[in-house]
Amino acid sequence: MRKRALLGVLLGVLVVAAGQVRGDDLPPAWAYPVNPPDFKPPPDDGKPRQVPDSAASYSVAQTRDRFLAPDWHPADHPAMPEIVAKGRKPDVFACGFCHRADGPGGPENAGLAGLPASYIKQQMADFKNGTRKTSVPERGPPQLMIALAKAASDEEVQASAEYFAALKPSPLIKVVEAETVPKTYVAGWFLADSGRGEREPIGNRIIEVPADVVQFENRDARSRFIAYVPMGSIKKGETLAANGSAGAATQCVLCHGPNLGGLADVPGIAGRSPSYIVRQLYDFKHGARAGTGSALMKPVVEALSVENMLALAAYTASLPPGAVSKP
Repeated sequence: MRKRALLGVLLGVLVVAAGQVRGDDLPPAWAYPVNPPDFKPPPDDGKPRQVPDSAASYSVAQTRDRFLAPDWHPADHPAMPEIVAKGRKPDVFACGFCHRADGPGGPENAGLAGLPASYIKQQMADFKNGTRKTSVPERGPPQLMIALAKAASDEEVQASAEYFAALKPSPLIKVVEAETVPKTYVAGWFLADSGRGEREPIGNRIIEVPADVVQFENRDARSRFIAYVPMGSIKKGETLAANGSAGAATQCVLCHGPNLGGLADVPGIAGRSPSYIVRQLYDFKHGARAGTGSALMKPVVEALSVENMLALAAYTASLPPGAVSKP
């Protein structure tokens, strides 16, 4: 009887331990925010919207129209191609709606400004052929990209890629090492400060929020972000990026170039959303992102823990974005 009882306890411990291992390996919720089932955007009060340092004005309906990229600062960029500014109804949304008029994107998606045109075109092909997916299928942005890529023509992809590749990325992210962070809520596939002044321990998370959530929701390309990261994570990430770690990583500069600003057709990772970077590392490791480039990235990320991914993302986000270098 005692042997059976002891065996039962041991099996219970193993089950709990196994569950913990699986739980630790799940996609980190802080990097993959999912809108709650009852999510609704703030109601339209009928008042026109404005943002700092802009004479433009848009209605709430316009800021939520997927076939319009609000152009708050037209002097910041060259004329947008039609596909970026307005898209093509009914299936191809304006690229500048989600990624903003001059391509900074946000925590919920990719920044496109300054990426090589060839890289952008390849990602669209990977979305289209099913090799680039997401580890969390419930997330809306990747599903929209997959549908859009299937509907877009080669000419539209080319025009969009050339436009965004010619833009210079701006430093919009302030990385702050902290022990506590503001309590947040999911505001539309991204996290936002609750604004109640409440704080909680950061744990092993990156909490990336718009500095002004209303400005960001109005799709202002000049919106800035604060990324709270655990204490010491920037230095840890710098060490991983520069030296690698036995069985865990290769030097990032070998492929991503000096200062991680990109090299030839390889994208820059400096100054990019740390939430986005963690999602890509996790997706590469777990096979959700299996398109071109994955064969090079897979062995690099294979042994990376989420904690190491976090550190690398904290470090790369703290760097100024750079122009892609030529080989």
